Amino acid sequence: MPKMKTKSSAKKRFKVTATGRIKAGQAGKRHGMIKRSNKNIRNQRGTMILAEGDERLVKIHMPYAR
Repeated sequence: MPKMKTKSSAKKRFKVTATGRIKAGQAGKRHGMIKRSNKNIRNQRGTMILAEGDERLVKIHMPYAR
């Protein structure tokens, strides 16, 4: 059986934690900051843990990151 390929886009965007959860960057921080509140911008810093439903979708594309 040949090796499965990891999606390059998923590899670049997501990291897997030691407990198997998926870490991702916060969405909505690329442009249009002027119309968002400072509180919103502050709260979107750093990374977040994906919800379980989204996790399943990402793990399909990353077969060896478990």
